[in-house]
Amino acid sequence: MKKSSTNETDRFESGAKEYAAYLETPEGRLRTDLAFANLEDFLPQPQPGTTLRALDVGCGTGATGIRLARLGFQVTLLDSSASMLNLARRAGEEAGAGDKVKVMAGDVGQMAILFEAGTFDVIVCHNVLEFVDEPIALLRDMARTMRNSSSILSIVVRNRAGEVFKAALLRGDLVDAETNLTAQWGQESLYGGKVRLFTPPDLQDMLKSASLAAVADRGIRVLADYLPPKISRDADYAPIFELEHKLGSVPELAAVARYTQFLACAPSDRKDRANPRRIKRESSPE
Repeated sequence: MKKSSTNETDRFESGAKEYAAYLETPEGRLRTDLAFANLEDFLPQPQPGTTLRALDVGCGTGATGIRLARLGFQVTLLDSSASMLNLARRAGEEAGAGDKVKVMAGDVGQMAILFEAGTFDVIVCHNVLEFVDEPIALLRDMARTMRNSSSILSIVVRNRAGEVFKAALLRGDLVDAETNLTAQWGQESLYGGKVRLFTPPDLQDMLKSASLAAVADRGIRVLADYLPPKISRDADYAPIFELEHKLGSVPELAAVARYTQFLACAPSDRKDRANPRRIKRESSPE
């Protein structure tokens, strides 16, 4: 897989503080909190005498990886941006999880070199596939580093349908909304430049090509971006989160969310060396 271009690396390096600030906004918190809540339903259960290992690919500020560390995982945070890694290292120390967090500088295109096969029980790859040259190649590299069929991979990507609704409902741009119906690329408002767009069927096919089996898919931020001004995203964060968590598991609503999350497992013919993951029984929202 090709490495990230110099321009992409530069924009993440120079935009680290802006990205950290975005994660503190209600929109950023929802993206992180909802994705982690969905992942928690599929995490492996620790057993005496075993160490569960997790990898956060393109970790950014390390928000998700550090949460895993606080649950007892030994976590590796991988990113090509020194500024992002400095923020992640500081966040891990402040969370009291520094002894469980390893910060590693490296491009996601180097995964085959950086990590041995069968290393990780959990891999997080949130909002990274949008920026790489060959998403399927990265998926294959991640599948290779998963320990066994009990390992879980969490993917979050920009959903094309969400770009349609964003253009129409937030900007009132009907021409752009129609264009986005078939667009392969969108515009990244935080960093600038292009961002790859996905559909759930696209991602499902990519997972299959990488010999990964999807076990669940969720929508993230179905309607929070379009709430009227009378609803405070800050003051009403808890009920918004609870509603979004329910909406994201309804297929017809998840299909138009701003982001799509897939949870996938490693090939079933891989020898089990870890513990079965805990899978929460699916249920319909109340």
